[in-house]
Amino acid sequence: MNVEKEAIEHRPSPIDHALIEADALTKRFPTGGGELEVLRDLSMAVERGEVVAVVGESGTGKSTLLHLLGALDRPTSGTVRFRGEDLFEKDDEALASFRNREIGFVFQFHHLLPEFTALENAAMPALIQQQRLRDARPRARELLEALGIAERSGHRPSELSGGEKQRVALARALMNSPALVLADEPTGNLDTKTAGALHDEMVRLSRERAQTFVLVTHNLTLAERADRVLHLEEGRLVEEERAEAEGAGA
Repeated sequence: MNVEKEAIEHRPSPIDHALIEADALTKRFPTGGGELEVLRDLSMAVERGEVVAVVGESGTGKSTLLHLLGALDRPTSGTVRFRGEDLFEKDDEALASFRNREIGFVFQFHHLLPEFTALENAAMPALIQQQRLRDARPRARELLEALGIAERSGHRPSELSGGEKQRVALARALMNSPALVLADEPTGNLDTKTAGALHDEMVRLSRERAQTFVLVTHNLTLAERADRVLHLEEGRLVEEERAEAEGAGA
């Protein structure tokens, strides 16, 4: 079924209030046959407390977009502004500090450190900020409790299920109370029940704590829970109209 879409630049939300805004974002990668253009003149804006899903076929640049929004990589051209500040005017050291303070990352593969407990993994962003574990412990335990796995706080990743590991990864992403959480296929390796529970937690956190989420996903159920669904096509984003999207299926 065809879904009517409109260019994201034309959406009615005022970008003056955007938490994060990309403008004319282009990213090219060198290849043996020349440059590969992955993103082309892409623009978007995300408001505080929104849950935005980015969908599209594999290889269209969804992960690349998250890396740019999270300042893990620099664009070929264009800007990313966070609360109106151009991120790429910062040097690498300042960007690292910014990421630790303002951005939480959740990836399909949780990347927990195997030698540390669930609580220590959750606390890691605070430890990177030179906090002592005893000072970071209450916040880490609060997050693990909120995500329903406080009783597993003393277990190492090898002793946790896939769903428990991903919840620890979400707790870690939220440890420093970041304004923005970027999640790349956060439920891609989870069963339907566990994925649904994690979806619920992310939506709850956006509503109760004004956390902002940008989610890259192939999971249509997760996308339907988002406030907006953006399709990445030929390097640009188009927005799916919600009234039409409910019956769109794939």
